[in-house]
Amino acid sequence: MDLGLKGRTAAVTGGSEGIGLAIARLLAEEGCEVAICARRHDVLENAAARVSRETGSRVVPLVADVGDDAQATDFVEKTVLELGKIDILVNNAGKSAANIFEYVDDAGWHEDLDIKLFGAIRCSRAAIPHMKHAGWGRIVNITHSGGRQPGPSSLPTSVSRAAGIALTKAMSKDYAAHSILINTVMVGSIRSMQWERRWRAGDEGQSLEEFYAAAGRNTPLRRVGTAEEVAAAVAFLASEQASYITGVALAVDGGVSDVI
Repeated sequence: MDLGLKGRTAAVTGGSEGIGLAIARLLAEEGCEVAICARRHDVLENAAARVSRETGSRVVPLVADVGDDAQATDFVEKTVLELGKIDILVNNAGKSAANIFEYVDDAGWHEDLDIKLFGAIRCSRAAIPHMKHAGWGRIVNITHSGGRQPGPSSLPTSVSRAAGIALTKAMSKDYAAHSILINTVMVGSIRSMQWERRWRAGDEGQSLEEFYAAAGRNTPLRRVGTAEEVAAAVAFLASEQASYITGVALAVDGGVSDVI
């Protein structure tokens, strides 16, 4: 299937590893020029060089912390400066933060909301005027199925992700008339560096594959997902093939969520 992305430009936050890197790589493979941001300069530069080499597309690394208003805005504006426009924005930045309510202090709440919710707000606010001017745009927010169906010990992530899902729906209503389509992909357990760091910290004598196998046992599909599977959903929603889809929350969680 031709996704019709050749010649488009994309900006991906949290694009140096894991889900963000897989999204950037697939969009580049489909013919997009891509800007990626993250906070660590060395990891970001290496990721951009690798994706560019593997795909033949231009990949621009831009250091930015989307938890900071000025840096988030600057990332979008530098994307436009470097690539000439911004057609696609993927708000992916964030890390897992899950605990019992009484153990989450104000700093924990602020950090999580600042990166996951306000990061998406800031980058979208900067990108939308460019998309309105072009009369075309795609915004895909990466959230979590726990935002729709929170479980125990899931704070503050379940709240910030629920807000991200609501943000997606509200924004989709505001900008449909401008041909700016806004959707969210709600992920479940996905192979990532965060999971690998958790495996290393566990020190339970398991191999990484054994760790992933155990983590996937309670998933209906009986496995943990891959970043590439998330990227495929994002690329579809960003494409011409999804031209009549907006305001959708698509679960890529192996069937974990009990809510349709």
